[in-house]
Amino acid sequence: MRIHHLSCGSMCPFGGALYDGFSKGLHAHLVCYCLLIETERDGLVLVDTGFGEQDLRHDSRIALFFRQLNNIQRRPELSALAQVQRLGFQAQDVRHIVLTHLDFDHAGGLTDFPHARVHLLQQELETSHHRNNWLQRRRYRPAQWPGNVQWQTYQPQGESWQGFTAVKALNGLPPEILLIPLPGHTPGHAGVAIQQDDGWLLHGGDAWFYRGEMYQQQRHCTPGLRFYQWMMATDNAARRENQQRLRTLSLSRQENITLFCSHDAKELARMQARSR
Repeated sequence: MRIHHLSCGSMCPFGGALYDGFSKGLHAHLVCYCLLIETERDGLVLVDTGFGEQDLRHDSRIALFFRQLNNIQRRPELSALAQVQRLGFQAQDVRHIVLTHLDFDHAGGLTDFPHARVHLLQQELETSHHRNNWLQRRRYRPAQWPGNVQWQTYQPQGESWQGFTAVKALNGLPPEILLIPLPGHTPGHAGVAIQQDDGWLLHGGDAWFYRGEMYQQQRHCTPGLRFYQWMMATDNAARRENQQRLRTLSLSRQENITLFCSHDAKELARMQARSR
């Protein structure tokens, strides 16, 4: 499998380094970290989609609260569709999309890939349909999901992986791609593990937000992202527990496992440099 590390969206919230830990100006620089996987037999697989083409050209599909809070940048060239096409593929070549969760900045590209089967935890889909509080109505945006989506949902039960239980192999996909339940940020949030010849990659989605939260004994997170995680979590106790388990995994080094999350620009740059 060949893996492309993409940013499918740019957000520049006010706060600079208080958010991202490195920006010199008033605004931070956050990404929407997605993966495009070329498989031998199953076509292209996207892990998350970031913002869709329509999101990056118009404002109507994303809640005003998040447009203003995150200062979402209108850059259509960052859509997953545009990047797939620049790599020489077409939308119909993307046959599978694996979602960490259904937040507006992770699933906006579903309308751009109508032929893809969409894999996620059943609990996430059910929660998104109910949208029974103020935050859920703004984070879950049904306008981003075409009516003919081929949902493929999973219950949190299955095998064990690196101490995490209920890991699921995905229907129609290579056994090297696994869905790992990591609830907390949302009820049906998951990570995606991918086995390569030299070890494992773990896309942790929004299980953490900042590079300093992994690979060191004591968690370090910027004030802006610490607050954002707390605000967005549906279960902060579960989020903190899973984050600690992931931190322990990152320090174990018993296996060659590389962890990264969805919005840290430094992590994306590191992985892009490594994959060249």
